[in-house]
Amino acid sequence: MKILAFNGSPRRRGNSSLLLRHLLNAAQSTGAITEEIIADEVNLKYCRGCLRCNLAKRCVIKGDDWQEISQKIIESDALIFSSPVYFHHLSAQLKKILDRFRSFIHVQITEDGLIHTPWHHWQKKFVLILSLGSPVSIDAAPAIDLFKFLTTELGPENSLETLTGTRLAIAGQVALSRSQLRELYPKLKLSTDLVDSDYERNQELIKRCSDIGNKLGSQHQTNL
Repeated sequence: MKILAFNGSPRRRGNSSLLLRHLLNAAQSTGAITEEIIADEVNLKYCRGCLRCNLAKRCVIKGDDWQEISQKIIESDALIFSSPVYFHHLSAQLKKILDRFRSFIHVQITEDGLIHTPWHHWQKKFVLILSLGSPVSIDAAPAIDLFKFLTTELGPENSLETLTGTRLAIAGQVALSRSQLRELYPKLKLSTDLVDSDYERNQELIKRCSDIGNKLGSQHQTNL
């Protein structure tokens, strides 16, 4: 099992970064091969919408890391994306990477809409990890809808699992203890009555990330 993870957070101790680390650590412990790409550290140009990938069957932009990254994407069994939610969507750093996924698909314009045909056979496990300050997960819907569209258009054999952490207003909050949350919440003008349920929810989110990592690693062992 080859797992390629994209960390869209600009904070190395941010909530989405921490959750991603739990998933990757669990996967590594079972023998899966993992690699993490930090979105704001890669040399990547913006998609120009030139549509030349429709003819070349690849992105034609030169002078950046996309050729290497795209090859790793194709060779991976699972793709993990982790991002904070900024203004109801992914971080700009991660969105820049996703825009370059356009080069994996031929797009035909018809009178009734678009026909998307991937250049490769896709049978990958996608995992999307999101963290947001809002107390309700519906505020992450635009980002989730994008991944539902992306995984579907890349092929019917793909699967998508999403995890959303809510009311995570400061970096590292998901890993705070009950006592730390009780100290924090008045500063955020939140009732301390929320602490116990939020703490349990955060712990369950961490566990879910580890469980997914273990599951991916177990599939690796099964395939040996």
